[in-house]
Amino acid sequence: MRVSVMQMNPGANKADNIAQARRLIENAVEQDRPNIVSLPEVWDSLGGDRSTRAANAEVLPAKGSNEPGGEAYEFLRETARQAKVHVHGGSIIEQGPEKLFNTTVVFNPDGTELARYRKMHLFDIVAPDGTGYRESNSYGAGDEVVTYEADGVKVGCAICYDVRFPDLFWKLREQGAELIFLPSAFTLATGKDHWETLIRGRAIETQCWFAAPATWGKHLEGRGDPRFTYGHSMVVNPWGHVVAQVSDGIGWTTTRIDQDLTAKVRADMPVLEHRKRV
Repeated sequence: MRVSVMQMNPGANKADNIAQARRLIENAVEQDRPNIVSLPEVWDSLGGDRSTRAANAEVLPAKGSNEPGGEAYEFLRETARQAKVHVHGGSIIEQGPEKLFNTTVVFNPDGTELARYRKMHLFDIVAPDGTGYRESNSYGAGDEVVTYEADGVKVGCAICYDVRFPDLFWKLREQGAELIFLPSAFTLATGKDHWETLIRGRAIETQCWFAAPATWGKHLEGRGDPRFTYGHSMVVNPWGHVVAQVSDGIGWTTTRIDQDLTAKVRADMPVLEHRKRV
């Protein structure tokens, strides 16, 4: 399996974000011929105020239905159909009954929805630069561990801040995951110190491949305050090596998921068998 991770610089304009995602995916598909493409966290709407996020949010069709969805949902579905690839849709803003959700949707090359995952862990912190974040003011938390199969590879779902909570990733490994997607909008302040370290650590612990598409650069919050995300989208192998990475800026990278390497790492160091629950 060949995996492409997209690095975007989205803002609050949904149509512009979709156009940016379309250009990136078209170029990656044409040049690298991946089997699965992936987008970052909240690539459809980053920044703006609460009313902007609410306006950009989409009510998702019922799982397993062929009902039409919103603009971002339909873009992902049509991209899968037209490019004949799996599309791991990063995450988009879902309109829930009371709060929003930060939600991954995944499509197979026929445009059928394979999986849907709501971000579990909400980013309620003050960053080292003093900037406060309070996701729980707008978003609800998911409660389901989600995996799916793509071209014979078992894939696990996580989003951004989830990476700091290893229990989720052990659950994914126990459910058979070989590859875990981690779409993110990691802040610059935390990303420069923790992004690569956390991803490599989770990959080593679980002996899974990690594909982490991320947002990069400046966006504006509701009052026009600038915020910065770290980027450095990457793919890490089960031994913890960074095997592909995007530098600063908008772009993508592609690499091959080697299941033989996964099997060797797990056979040589069978940590799942050795694990003790304490």
